[in-house]
Amino acid sequence: MEHFRKYILILVITGFGLCPVRAQQPERNLGYFYDEAVKRSPLLKDYQNQLQSNKIDSMRVKAGYLPQVTGVANGLYAPVINGYGFDEVLTNGKALEAVLNVNYSLASKKNINNQLESIHLQSDSIRFATGLSVLDLQKTVTDQYITAFASQQQAVFNYEVYELLRKEETVLKKLTRANVYKQVDYLAFLVTFQQQQLQWKQAELQLKNDYAALNYLTGIADTTRHQLAEPAIEPAFLSSESGFFDQKFGIDSLKLINQKKAVDFNYKPKASVYANGGYNSSFAFQPYRNFGTSAGFTVSVPIFDGHQRKMQYNKLSIAQKTVNAYKEFFRNQHTQQLNLLRQQITDQAGLYKQVSEQIKFTKSLIQADSRLLQTGDIRIADFVIAINNYLAVQNLLRQTNITRLKLVNQLNYWNR
Repeated sequence: MEHFRKYILILVITGFGLCPVRAQQPERNLGYFYDEAVKRSPLLKDYQNQLQSNKIDSMRVKAGYLPQVTGVANGLYAPVINGYGFDEVLTNGKALEAVLNVNYSLASKKNINNQLESIHLQSDSIRFATGLSVLDLQKTVTDQYITAFASQQQAVFNYEVYELLRKEETVLKKLTRANVYKQVDYLAFLVTFQQQQLQWKQAELQLKNDYAALNYLTGIADTTRHQLAEPAIEPAFLSSESGFFDQKFGIDSLKLINQKKAVDFNYKPKASVYANGGYNSSFAFQPYRNFGTSAGFTVSVPIFDGHQRKMQYNKLSIAQKTVNAYKEFFRNQHTQQLNLLRQQITDQAGLYKQVSEQIKFTKSLIQADSRLLQTGDIRIADFVIAINNYLAVQNLLRQTNITRLKLVNQLNYWNR
């Protein structure tokens, strides 16, 4: 009994600081997994390539309004045999053309800028999609990291309980053999001990799966499990506007304005000039003199197309109404979402404070039970219950913190 009392005193003095005795890998934090996910994401690389492609499209638009030079060569031979063949009045029998054409479209600078603006707006859409993908990736990785960290804490917690019960099982076995406790009490305790061992093993498997899912999500091909640092997540600055998410609706509206300008430019007169030079001959008369040049122009003026311009205006107006409806609905939902998350975080903070107070009382109860145990005025089972209650409250404290972290992660996602 004296040996058992010394064991209990050592357990209380160390504050139940039991932890698995195993070699730990270097610690990894949330930033490491986030950086790896961004670096390996094929979607983000796709967006980067699309932006590069849009730059090329802008250069093509500018190049399309420079003088276009083409070389043209045509040859014709239409023989007439015994009076049979194509009419030479039409075909001239034979012809050869080899000229250099230069065409230049007389487009206004505003028209060109509007086309460039269209590509720029498309790039803005890609940038918004990139930012949104980064936010989604950050939120997903953070959420999975928190899940894996919670599994890590749960595994440590279950191991602590297992180690505590294992040491008590050794002591109780000796005391039972010495007829201090009944065999049935020892067997009941042994069942609890074996159940806790299974829970510990189950927690280890869950941690292995959650950590593997974290690696899979970030594209890390590594089977080594590292210690996870506690995620340092705090609520971001609480803005009153949707900010980042509003950009999408702004870009959509600018695209509609750009399309309306494009419709207007389609109904403006179009003109181009051309010039060519080279050789063009039917070989009918002095073919060696058929070298020459020509120049000309074309003008196109739309007059009537059945009021299609107004119809296109109406379509763009309807599209703008759709954008406004989505924007209003999103803003209402966004405000409700932020308010709900703030309330939930406040509730979790209040619960965390209550659980912290309960831990103080539980530790005081264990210290009181320890003194009674030294005088034999308390049963071992009651002391074990007090220890388990302490560990259960500690587990509740961890779970409350994990829930708060996930809520903060959601708040930081929407509060942009």
